Amino acid sequence: MPRSPLAANTEPIVINRFIDRHQRWLFPAPAVIFIVLMMIFPIGYTLWNSFSGWSLTAGRPNTLIGPKNYIDMASDARFWNAVWNTFYFTALAMALELLLGVAIALFLDAKDYRGKRLVTSILLLPMMATPVAVAMVWLLMFEPTAGVINYVLGEIGLPKPLWIAGSSSVIPSLALVDIWEWTPLITLIVLAGLTGLPSEPFEAARVDGASYWQTLWNVTLPMLMPTISVAGLLRFIDCIKTFDIIYAMTGGGPGFSSETLNIYTYNQAFYYFSFGYASALLVVFFTLVTGVSLLVTYARRTLEV
Repeated sequence: MPRSPLAANTEPIVINRFIDRHQRWLFPAPAVIFIVLMMIFPIGYTLWNSFSGWSLTAGRPNTLIGPKNYIDMASDARFWNAVWNTFYFTALAMALELLLGVAIALFLDAKDYRGKRLVTSILLLPMMATPVAVAMVWLLMFEPTAGVINYVLGEIGLPKPLWIAGSSSVIPSLALVDIWEWTPLITLIVLAGLTGLPSEPFEAARVDGASYWQTLWNVTLPMLMPTISVAGLLRFIDCIKTFDIIYAMTGGGPGFSSETLNIYTYNQAFYYFSFGYASALLVVFFTLVTGVSLLVTYARRTLEV
């Protein structure tokens, strides 16, 4: 039975009304669907592989073996060493970056001098260099016998550490490189936060006769804490995933002294070709990063309240 001309004319009107009514959902829908699929598929595929025994070196196909990878992980001393190295490196680098970044930002904000913008621009230089290039430069400087740092220390009569060649000094040495490169980021974020602080509390503190340190501890830092927490969260997420500097400088050595979870997972996947176990490591690593990030976010909201 043929359709009536009236029904044919009303269909475009209905469609147009539907689009006008839901355009805020329809227009971004393709991009949202694409992003969700690009996120869900890798996570789902990695999770499925984590329950498989896929290993090229052992000749095991990609078949399900249940939670065996996670059970083996619990008794893997190298895994726990990698967890310790990851959090040791992250905590050391983050603590010093936040301390130095806030201190430098407060110093730059307190002083009004010619060339202040130039100094702020110079702070960007360490972040502009690629991490591998930074690692190569510091690798030459840390060289125990011919490096410039030990040469200078020897000239002034100070002991010459092993730096990245020593098992006890390798993590602090790698953290020093990360601190040099990313402390300016904390400084710039805190400087932006300082410029947005209201002037009324500072004027009231001056009227009450508060000193600089009293104003700093009781006015500046409490109002600046949300900005500092955001900077700390950004650095934590990036710092705990650090791979390029560590891999380029030590590869996880000497021994396994600087092998973080990222390095250990990479070795399992592309050195031992144990893809199932590497996928399980990625799932655990993803869970750790997500869990700690949620804790930091909750603590930040508590501070704001």
